[in-house]
Amino acid sequence: MPDLTAAETVRAADEIVHDIGSKWMLDPAVSEHGRELGYANPFAFYFAGRGGVLGDVDGGVVWAALGFFEAGVVRAMWDEGVAVAGAREAARRYAKAFRAWGEEHLPDDPRLCELAERVANAADGAGLPLFCGWRAEPLPERGPGRLVQVLQVLRELRGGQHLVATTAVGLSPLEAILIHEGEGKARFCGWQGDFPDCSDRKPLRAEAEEITDRLSAAVYEKALSPSERAEFAELVKKAGSAVLG
Repeated sequence: MPDLTAAETVRAADEIVHDIGSKWMLDPAVSEHGRELGYANPFAFYFAGRGGVLGDVDGGVVWAALGFFEAGVVRAMWDEGVAVAGAREAARRYAKAFRAWGEEHLPDDPRLCELAERVANAADGAGLPLFCGWRAEPLPERGPGRLVQVLQVLRELRGGQHLVATTAVGLSPLEAILIHEGEGKARFCGWQGDFPDCSDRKPLRAEAEEITDRLSAAVYEKALSPSERAEFAELVKKAGSAVLG
């Protein structure tokens, strides 16, 4: 396979990593696992589980790290979720649920896991609290459960970089959602009421995406050689085909 530049690796891999994470986050099987672990409300499980790596913090801190959800929704779901067993335990139970999903849906690919871990470990975590929190969580020894957790770490890396970039260009999270995904996604993220017309701010969203790509590419440049980047992208594509079809 031909070597890849870091920028080419971003285009080949990052969206697939994001979509694999979205697949398990929205899978009813993960919510059902959450109910078995004590979380009757799947949204409370999501917010407490994903944000639980931040520790015993106020819901406003979790909102700041997640970025793209309406603040009141984050606070309410966080408080409900951490009331079950605390923040760090919520993260552990959330990881247990998505690792079980990974065991059923992802291939056992030690090489992809190795390369993905090198990417995660090469990243500078400044300004990326969710990424750092998930990177610090213990990993299973081996298997698809380890791989899905490492891919979750990479998803938080890209997500955190994009939140930084969006803020840097002067877009609010709501504006970024409306420009890129529309009102339906905004309401899914908890925003209500009449939405502003953001069409004149589309160039800022494009600028934020470009900055995000540049930040992501810098990590690939540091972590992997050109041939390893090509291998990583190919293995991510195979994992995506197994999960996404």
